[in-house]
Amino acid sequence: MKKYIDLISSDHNILLGKPVIKGTRISVELILRKLSQGATMNALLEMYPSLNLKQIQAAMAYAADSLANEEILITV
Repeated sequence: MKKYIDLISSDHNILLGKPVIKGTRISVELILRKLSQGATMNALLEMYPSLNLKQIQAAMAYAADSLANEEILITV
């Protein structure tokens, strides 16, 4: 079973259905963007006090699983 199943949700009424940390409007995308821009996990926890380490890790696991199941079509 996926470790993030209880921590990530998607509801069309919240951020148009983007995956978010359950019970918040903090999107998986936002967490990944901040990390890609150089933010540390500790910095994220300071910026978003409602987050915890498990939720950040869940967002990364969700993104990794989403990419692992993505199909790439190449046209020539």
